[in-house]
Amino acid sequence: MTQYLRLALAGAMLTLFSGCAGLSTLTSAAAPTDLYLLTPKSTFDPGLPRLRQQIVVTEPTATAAVSNDRITVQPTPFEVRFLPGVRWVDRAPLIVQSLLIESYENSGKVGAVGRSAIGLRADYIIVTDVREFQARVTNPGVADAPLEAHVRINMKVVDDEADRIIASRSFESYQISESDDTSDVVAAFDIALGRVLKDSVEWSIRRMHSNALASENKD
Repeated sequence: MTQYLRLALAGAMLTLFSGCAGLSTLTSAAAPTDLYLLTPKSTFDPGLPRLRQQIVVTEPTATAAVSNDRITVQPTPFEVRFLPGVRWVDRAPLIVQSLLIESYENSGKVGAVGRSAIGLRADYIIVTDVREFQARVTNPGVADAPLEAHVRINMKVVDDEADRIIASRSFESYQISESDDTSDVVAAFDIALGRVLKDSVEWSIRRMHSNALASENKD
């Protein structure tokens, strides 16, 4: 465990026994020294059906612990802290929205996809809720316990013309960080989010395609 993060997490654990004396150890708004980004998914099942309909991806909802640009760590299941001196390039929900859009585009199976802010007429709307987006201390009782990135997103597919939800599912992934260096923690987030992006994009494309075929057959 790097000395920098060991000291930060040690300060966080200390607050469990000393009230709020060290509460600012991880949560203080120190001047950020590094910004980190994540990547879209670019490899998908080549057998995915092609979708002619247009998709709008709305901004995901999230709790206050997630809806910010801080890299969140949970020293215990009941405590939320932030890595000091580092941030995501944007709020986590906006990162997820952008990467979902890019991932749909990278699939090569979607006619048009964008965010609701650009006024795109939607056949289908992708509504997501970011339920988990943090690194957890896998064993709080062990000093050198590894960190584990945890990503969980609930996705709903809405048929805009029929004004109804046609499918809903949660996608979840965990990835152990190789070390507690920030770059390795971010890499673990990237792997975990990548799995969620791949699974959710493929699942939703199939659901939208099946719904579109059913609607055409009715006509």
